[in-house]
Amino acid sequence: MVLASQLVFFTYAWITLISNAFAASHTKKTSHRCSTSVKHTRKQEARMRKDDSTKVRPLKYKQLLHIEDHDFAIRPGFGGSPVPVGIDVQIESIDSISEVNMDFTMTFYLRHYWKDERLSFPSKTNKSMTFDHRLIKKIWVPDIFFVHSKRSFIHDTTVENFMLRVDPDGNVLFSVRITVSAMCLMDFSRFPLDTQNCSLELESYAYSEEDLMLYWRYGNKSLNTEGHISLSQFFIEEFSASSGLAFYSSTGWYYRLFINFVLRRHIFFFVLKTYFPAMLMVMLSWVSFWIDRRAVPARVSLGITTVLTMSTIITGVSASMPQVSYIKAVDVYLWVSSLFVFLSVIEYAAVNYLTTMEERKQFKNRRKISGIYNIDAVEAMAFDGCYHDSETDMDQTSFSLHSEEGSLKGRSTGSPSTDSSRIKRRKSLGGNIGRIILDNNHAIDTYSRILFPIVYIIFNLIYWGVYV
Repeated sequence: MVLASQLVFFTYAWITLISNAFAASHTKKTSHRCSTSVKHTRKQEARMRKDDSTKVRPLKYKQLLHIEDHDFAIRPGFGGSPVPVGIDVQIESIDSISEVNMDFTMTFYLRHYWKDERLSFPSKTNKSMTFDHRLIKKIWVPDIFFVHSKRSFIHDTTVENFMLRVDPDGNVLFSVRITVSAMCLMDFSRFPLDTQNCSLELESYAYSEEDLMLYWRYGNKSLNTEGHISLSQFFIEEFSASSGLAFYSSTGWYYRLFINFVLRRHIFFFVLKTYFPAMLMVMLSWVSFWIDRRAVPARVSLGITTVLTMSTIITGVSASMPQVSYIKAVDVYLWVSSLFVFLSVIEYAAVNYLTTMEERKQFKNRRKISGIYNIDAVEAMAFDGCYHDSETDMDQTSFSLHSEEGSLKGRSTGSPSTDSSRIKRRKSLGGNIGRIILDNNHAIDTYSRILFPIVYIIFNLIYWGVYV
C-alpha cells in the first residue's frame, strides 16, 4: 500500500515537471520570434526613412557654416597678414557719357574672391554651396566703394542681385550687379576731334593696406565685356586694368584698382551739324562779291543773314558743352568762319564808301556833260536805274545821243513807226549788259572773289592737318 502511494506520487510529479518544461520552452521560442520580428520591423522603418529624404531634417546653414560660433564683424585672419581679395569685373554696358556734367554711367558685375576658413564645412563630394542676398549681412564681406562716384545703386529686380558661393575649404565668391555714375575729367581742347581717357576706381573704405590687399585676379584679363559695346558718339578703343596705392593723411595707405577705357569721338555727326553749315554760310557770304555794288539792300541783307546764322550755330554748340575756360577746336573753326563772314560785310562797307567818294567826283563831270549835251539826269541813268562809273555813263550818254539822232532822222524821213528803233536799242543793251556789269564792279570785289576762297581753303588745310 505504501509502495503504491509512492509510485502514484512520483508519476504525478514527473508529469508535472514534463508539462512545465514544455511550457517554458514554448514561451522562449515565442519571445524570440517576437523580438526578431521587432528588429526586422525597425530595420525596415530605418531603410524607409533613409530612402525618403524629405522626412530627414537637414542641418541649418548657420550650423553648417558655423556662423553662430564666430564673430564675422572681424575680418578673416585678424591680427595677421592682410586678407588678399581678388577682383574680377564683367562690364555689361556703358549707358551714357555726358560732356556737360563730365561723367559716365556704367553697369557691370563686380566679383570678389577671398578665403575665410571660418566658413569651411565638411563635404564628401567637395561641392560648393550657393546662397543669395539673405546670407550677405551675416558674414564678413569686403567693403569696396567707388572713388569719385556721383551715384550708384545695386539692382534689385526681381530680388537683390547678390550671389555668394562658398567652397568646403572656405574660399568665397561674392558677385553683385551695380550701376555707377562716376566723374571723368575730360579735356575738350580738341573737341570734337578729341579722345577721352576715363577710369573707374575701386578701393576699400575701412581697411588699409595692413588689413586688406586688393588685386586683379587675372591681371589685365580681369576685365571682360558683353560682346561689342557701342555708343552713339564714341568708339571704345580699349579697356585696361591697373592698380596702385592711395594715401590719406589721416588713415594711411590703401590699395586701389583702376578700370581704364579710352573713348574716341565720332566726327561725322559734328561734320553734319556744325562744320558743314559753317562752310555753307562762309561760301554764301561770297555771293555778295558778285552782286552789283549799287544793290545795297541785297548785299546788306545777305551779309546780315550769314552773320546771324553763324551766331546761331555758335550758340547751339556752346549750349551742349560745359563752360570751360579754354578754347576748343570747334571754337577755332566757328570763330574763323564767322570772321570770314564778318569780313565780307566789311568788304562791302568799304566798297560802298569808296563808290560814294567816286560819285562826288563824277557828279561834277556829269554837270559839265549835261551842260554840253543838254541832257537830263534821267537820260544819264543806265538800264538798271542806277548811276555807274564815268566810262559807262559816257557810253550810255553817247548811246542816248545816237538814239535821239536816229529818232529825229526817222521822224524827218517819215518812218512808219518807232518799233525799229526800240528793237535796235534792246539789241544794243543786250550786247552791252555783260560789259556794263563787269565795268561796274569795284576793284575790291574783283580781288575778294579770288582772295577769300584761297585763304579759306588754306585755313581748312591747316586746321584739319593739325587736329585730325
